[in-house]
Amino acid sequence: MSDIVDVIAEQWVKERPELADDLWPIQVLARVQRMQRVIDKALKAFCAEHGLEPGEFDVLTTLRRSGPPYALTAGAFLKAAMVTSGAITNRIDRMEAKGLVERVREGSDRRTVLIHLTERGRELTDTVMTAHLRNYAKILDGIDRDECERTAAVLRKILEAHGDTSIT
Repeated sequence: MSDIVDVIAEQWVKERPELADDLWPIQVLARVQRMQRVIDKALKAFCAEHGLEPGEFDVLTTLRRSGPPYALTAGAFLKAAMVTSGAITNRIDRMEAKGLVERVREGSDRRTVLIHLTERGRELTDTVMTAHLRNYAKILDGIDRDECERTAAVLRKILEAHGDTSIT
């Protein structure tokens, strides 16, 4: 079965036959790029169904999986999300207005602000996360679990080869 990536590679072979042996990275990376668009589209639609933006969902799930007390500093989000402090501030402002998170000053050093998941935020995250996993499974429908695990292992290896080994 052929797809658009095969067509693109074939077009290059026709136009530049000397590149034929060098086109192999396109077979993987172009499909990863196209898959990212599929995932982004599905995630955006999924989040919209639940009144969230993908970035908000990311904050909620990051807080929820951090364990009790479900709170992190804004700096921890900056590191994890690789977005600007202004983007995090705007995201947190929107989520605070929705009652999903709250800013809490920590201890006597009032400069440290924790972003804390509210009870409403935790309940929403628990509900939405279950549906999110079903949605992701639907994207992979037709691919058996062993194939998914092998693909994940190869992608992990590629990421590690490019220094993407951070756990936090």
